[in-house]
Amino acid sequence: MTSDVQPRDVQPRDVQPRDVQPRVLDASPRSLTHNPSYQAFQILHWGFVAAPFLAGLDKFFGFLTHWEQYMSPVLARASPLSPHSTMLVIGIVEMIAAVIVALRPRFGAYVVAAWLAGIILNLLLLGAYYDVALRDLGLCLGALALGRLSELHDRPAH
Repeated sequence: MTSDVQPRDVQPRDVQPRDVQPRVLDASPRSLTHNPSYQAFQILHWGFVAAPFLAGLDKFFGFLTHWEQYMSPVLARASPLSPHSTMLVIGIVEMIAAVIVALRPRFGAYVVAAWLAGIILNLLLLGAYYDVALRDLGLCLGALALGRLSELHDRPAH
């Protein structure tokens, strides 16, 4: 099937931007601290260090909640450990993920996002705590945003 419609010659209009100057990114430390993108990166970077580390640490102390209540029967059956021991291992993994984010946010952000996706799946399999799953979806999106901002602001790996 052929079409009789031929593309028109499109000529760009002579449009001159008014009072628009290209922004030159100043990489000095002072200018970075005032850059909204860099500020967002720093907030997410250190937030995704603190939150997973504290949640992982609390798996050993239980000050925040009784963590085993969030474990789906599917995960409990799949684990060779008791629910409490499984949560301790999960706590260690969360603390390791926090350290990865601290050292290499460009990679660690995606580790945390994948971990949060796993938590969401676990909660959906549990059939409860949909509010927590929704909150974790927001956190997952924040981790993905950190990964993208890390493309601009993380120091390159040597």
